[in-house]
Order: sequence, then C-alpha cells, then structure tokens
Amino acid sequence: MNFDLQAFQHGAILFFAYFGMAALALVIFKFIYQMVTPYNELQLIRGGNQCAAVTLGGATIGFAIPVAKAVSQATTALEFVTWAVLAAVIQILAFIVMRSLVVKDLAARIEKGEFSVAIYLASISIAVGMLNAASMTE
Repeated sequence: MNFDLQAFQHGAILFFAYFGMAALALVIFKFIYQMVTPYNELQLIRGGNQCAAVTLGGATIGFAIPVAKAVSQATTALEFVTWAVLAAVIQILAFIVMRSLVVKDLAARIEKGEFSVAIYLASISIAVGMLNAASMTE
C-alpha cells in the first residue's frame, strides 16, 4: 500500500477550496437570514435569549445540510454556488412562510423567550434543509 503524495496534495487543495466556499456560503447565508428576520438575533443572543440562539442555530444547520450535499456532489465551483444559492432561497422562504402563515406573532414570541416557538422553527428549518439536500440531483 503506497501513499500517493501528489494525489493527496491535489485532494487537499480541493478540500480547502470547497471547505472555504462552504464556510463563505454559511457566513453569507447567516448575514442574509438575519436581515430577513424581524428581530436582531445577535443582540438577543448577547442578552441571553436562548430562543434566538435556537432559531438561528436551526436555520444554520438547515442550510449547512444541503451545502454539505452540494460539496459532495458538485463538480465545479459554479455548480456548488448554484446549489448553495438555491438552498439559501428555500431556507429563507421557509422562514417567511412560517412567520407569515403559521406563527404570525413569531418575533414577539422569540423576543419573549418562548421555547415552544423556537424549537418548532428550528425543527422546521432543519427538516427543510434535509428535504432540500435530498432533492438535489446530480
């Protein structure tokens, strides 16, 4: 069993490229997601609001799941970016639907620290991310 250093170096370069793109996509998603929400997650989290942390964490995981799938199946950077953008749009639309149709007083309830709403929103975000990833085709 021989170790192929050249193949490893090539693979490591691709690893860092895709990991970097995925990390950047995650940062951009979180920035946009926080602009869409009617409350300031970072301010709430810094103030000790655990519900804001749960909902932001759920949205982040819900986005990371399809991004991970995109990394594993994309053959080009453009293909990865396209899947990541689609995943972000779907995740943000899920939040808008939840806020508009399902839990209309979502912002007030998160700000008050109601865990039932936070857990429900985080669960929906993760479920949407799982369906999003499963729907990606090669």
